[in-house]
Amino acid sequence: MATKNIIADLNKGEKLTGTNYDIWHKKMTFLLNEPPEGNTAQSRRDLEAFETWSKKDRCARFTLLSCMHDDLIGAYEHCATAKEMWDRLRFDFGG
Repeated sequence: MATKNIIADLNKGEKLTGTNYDIWHKKMTFLLNEPPEGNTAQSRRDLEAFETWSKKDRCARFTLLSCMHDDLIGAYEHCATAKEMWDRLRFDFGG
């Protein structure tokens, strides 16, 4: 699956050092939210899996935002994934 290729590429690339978080985060966000490319059978399966995940993630983000008071939506609508939103909500409001 493409995950093995992504991990191999990540291991070759720039590592998080603690002082490069901003650029590292941008690269990871771009990488993890991009649909896989290619014309092989595996690429088509990867794309189908990505599209399925993307639809579920969009639904989860919509559900989370729909369950918030209107005053809070603006602070969380920019989160790229439902997981990011969930983690930020836990950080902001969790005990």
